[in-house]
Amino acid sequence: MDDIQSILFDEETINEKVREIAGRISRDYAGKELILVCILKGAAVFTADLMRRLTLPVTVEFVQAASYGASTTSSKTITMKKNLDVDIKGKHVLMVDTIIDTGGTLNHLFALFRERGPASLKAVALLDKKARRTIPVPIAYSGFEIPDAFVIGYGADYGEKYRNLPYVAVLKPSSVE
Repeated sequence: MDDIQSILFDEETINEKVREIAGRISRDYAGKELILVCILKGAAVFTADLMRRLTLPVTVEFVQAASYGASTTSSKTITMKKNLDVDIKGKHVLMVDTIIDTGGTLNHLFALFRERGPASLKAVALLDKKARRTIPVPIAYSGFEIPDAFVIGYGADYGEKYRNLPYVAVLKPSSVE
């Protein structure tokens, strides 16, 4: 594709990392029921792949929180379009996101969900862009650390495009409107 500067992680590399993360989660939550909270829209692909590889009972819930819109930089304003529909009091909750950037969205969700009294509340992210972190957030399970570049693919988008790519790539700066 003409909009791609480089591929960071191919499909096989991602699949192996998802298997590794799922194995760790399965061991850590053995004997417990787990609620995966998919942070829409970006984490839909990662959540689907991750939950199929878990070896314990899980339920899946969805929230939609965003700070990007159609831009390549965070607006720092978190917009909640869909909140949790279930009671998480006393339950083990694992928030699933494809990428953690500034930490703003995840920090907002941690604060929101802690008020609901879960037994445990942790996060998993396939991609961790530590160079852009402005709010420290705990990530219990992390796949790859990535450079300070705008990435697309495997659920990550630019203007709602490129989510369907089976790999993670850097978007060419010239492709940004």
